Amino acid sequence: MDELFRDGEWRRSFKVEESHDGGSIVIRAELPGVDPEKDVTVEVVGDELVIRAQRTETKRSESDHVHRSEFRYGSFTRSIPIPDGVDESKVEATYRDGILEVRLQSPGEVDVKEPHRVQIKHD
Repeated sequence: MDELFRDGEWRRSFKVEESHDGGSIVIRAELPGVDPEKDVTVEVVGDELVIRAQRTETKRSESDHVHRSEFRYGSFTRSIPIPDGVDESKVEATYRDGILEVRLQSPGEVDVKEPHRVQIKHD
């Protein structure tokens, strides 16, 4: 029965961490089992970094006349406040081994109010 609740974090949200690396703000999000090209969007909207992810997983097994099929799916969104003036053209996102990493340059004198979608690079 515990197996049904083991992935409960994904049902509510996903974990993120924020750190600083020189002149960059680095935000990492745990997003295992997603295709970054199809299932994840990263946008700068006003003074927030918005990460949206969708997860769909199907597991099937058959043995000794027993057939089992499980589906796990859901949509998740996290909004992380960022400083005013982040240059949206310099936001970079990479995805590797289930971790999405977004790097934002320290704020400058840029005043952009329109949402800006960030391209995700992956290996």
